[in-house]
Amino acid sequence: MKRAFNNAMAEATSINRRNLKDQLSSLRKLAQPFFLPLEQSSGWNFIWLLISLLFCVGGIVLILLTGLVELFEKVQPVLLNKYFSGVTDIIDSIWSSWWGIFFLGIFVIGSFSFFKNRHQLRNKRWIHWCFLGIIVLMLLAVNGINAGIGFIARDLTNALVEKQESGFYKILGIYACCFVLALPIRVSQIFFTYKLGIIWREWLSKSLISDYMKNKAYYILNPNDETQTDVDNPDQRITDDTRAFTGQSLTFTLGIFDALLTFSLNILILWSISRTLTLSLFTYATFATTILIIAGKNLVRIDFDQLRYEADFRYGLVHIRDNAESIAFYAGEEPEKAETKRRLSEVVNNFNLLIIWRVIIDVMRRSINYAGNFFPYLIMAIPYFAGEIDYGRFIQASFAFGMVEGSLFFVVNQIEELAKFTAGISRLEGFQSKVEKVSRKIISNEEIKVSNSQSIIITNANLFPPGSKKTIISDLNMNINQKDSLLVVGPSGCGKTSLLRMISGLWKPISGKVDRPPKGDLLFIPQKPYMILGSLREQLCYPTDQNKFSDDHLRSVLNEVNLSKLIDRYPDLNVKQDWPRILSLGEQQRLAFGRLLLNSPRFAVLDEATSALDINTEEHLYSLLRKRELAVISVGHRPTLIDFHDSVLELSGDGSWRLQPSSSYQFDRS
Repeated sequence: MKRAFNNAMAEATSINRRNLKDQLSSLRKLAQPFFLPLEQSSGWNFIWLLISLLFCVGGIVLILLTGLVELFEKVQPVLLNKYFSGVTDIIDSIWSSWWGIFFLGIFVIGSFSFFKNRHQLRNKRWIHWCFLGIIVLMLLAVNGINAGIGFIARDLTNALVEKQESGFYKILGIYACCFVLALPIRVSQIFFTYKLGIIWREWLSKSLISDYMKNKAYYILNPNDETQTDVDNPDQRITDDTRAFTGQSLTFTLGIFDALLTFSLNILILWSISRTLTLSLFTYATFATTILIIAGKNLVRIDFDQLRYEADFRYGLVHIRDNAESIAFYAGEEPEKAETKRRLSEVVNNFNLLIIWRVIIDVMRRSINYAGNFFPYLIMAIPYFAGEIDYGRFIQASFAFGMVEGSLFFVVNQIEELAKFTAGISRLEGFQSKVEKVSRKIISNEEIKVSNSQSIIITNANLFPPGSKKTIISDLNMNINQKDSLLVVGPSGCGKTSLLRMISGLWKPISGKVDRPPKGDLLFIPQKPYMILGSLREQLCYPTDQNKFSDDHLRSVLNEVNLSKLIDRYPDLNVKQDWPRILSLGEQQRLAFGRLLLNSPRFAVLDEATSALDINTEEHLYSLLRKRELAVISVGHRPTLIDFHDSVLELSGDGSWRLQPSSSYQFDRS
């Protein structure tokens, strides 16, 4: 029994270590590239540069402080000796001992480390380090002022106890000057922290967007199919999770720096006053931190789920907004309402669980903080009543104890935010890794061979739908040359659109290959054209750069596709509207043909692209394509389409197919 228990504990410890290692690895993958290239620098190199930054800042502060002391000795020596003699003594002792050499040495080491890595600080990364250095410098300045306030509080209290009125007001004036000095420093630190955070967020968001839009990863991940992907709601991950990660990373990093500085500056003061109080604080902090970290582990999983449920709920509402007209036509309010309420229930149920754990941890944390208030009184009362210390020393000990306690309990006080931060890291890094994995898979497997040929060549292609073993097309062989025109027909569901996906490079054949022209020489027009979020000019030029065309050229194309009324309605081509709602499907299809004429690809792939148009307009648009001598591949059901194509490919739906000249094809066979 004991052996089994020991084995279980060992296994749990091993799992926790692996989880911690994975979290640190994910954190490094997300954070380090902003400061150092990931492929050129190890994690230890990154950590060393962070330490080197502290060395540099510490050296700069010591030099500045020494200069200020020298200045005050010349300008206000009496004031300096009376109220800041402790600071003067510390500075003198540092430079008169080996400590001066030590601080100069670590400053030189830190500076040399950055000089040695200067080539890795290109692409404006040196700006990020400068911002971080400025923030740490300000933190150190504020902590130095706080440490001085402890001495001022001691003298202020003693002046009150001894009723030294004149000395009291002088010390009070110094106290006020400290606050006046600390305020702009703290405000500047907050400003630079926010500034660094938004620079980091912009950089990380752009990086994720670039990866997401590269190699059609956005299409392959198929985020809207919640059952087929473990990467839910990429929109939330790129927006909310990125914002939270960069903000919380800076908060925790600077919080740790702040805690270290606070601890370093106040622990010596506390130790000089009472060693017993210092050792008691260490014991108490270790015990309390361990208990709360163990209790807070469940928050990570619950917060992870909460982020996902919130994103699912929001996406459901966005889906209703984007499809409002279709829902209204169907009068589908009830099922949409039921689905939205189901998603809301997941949010509420998980949050109820989150409330329970937050309350438990908050009670424990507050109990620990309240208990910590009694320690200075319990321990310092004995030497105070024995006359070993004065009341000012007692107040200084309480102040130093509170500062050190706050630094030691930094993790405990941030346990809830830390749980959210950990969950955010998992979601963001999981998304990043999935996108990179998709890109690597595409690059290594070469979904569609891209050549500089003038034809689309399909050789022995066998096509199955993704995740299915049902044959759509079996052993297809065909060539489509420039100026050729092919009509694809067959019963509904036989795989006509699937064939177009294979030709366009979205689906990969199980066997065989597809050679097609380079990107830009083939343009796909679906039955319901894609309407971007943009101006009329951007709609018409998509995906080509709009600056390539003049206004007169764009208006001429709109006239060609029978959209002259659209020019009358919107003479300013820069106007932005909700185009999918304003334009009818027929107008959208004509606009898509305008895109086709402007982009001028060598191959046009049309998936029932004229289904909402009358026969005369359809004939007019196809004649425009013929005049431009484009190769056309069309899917359609109308018999009138046969007049615009040279050959017909008939799919049966069971994998078989038949290719024949359009002149000998009888449309009623399909």
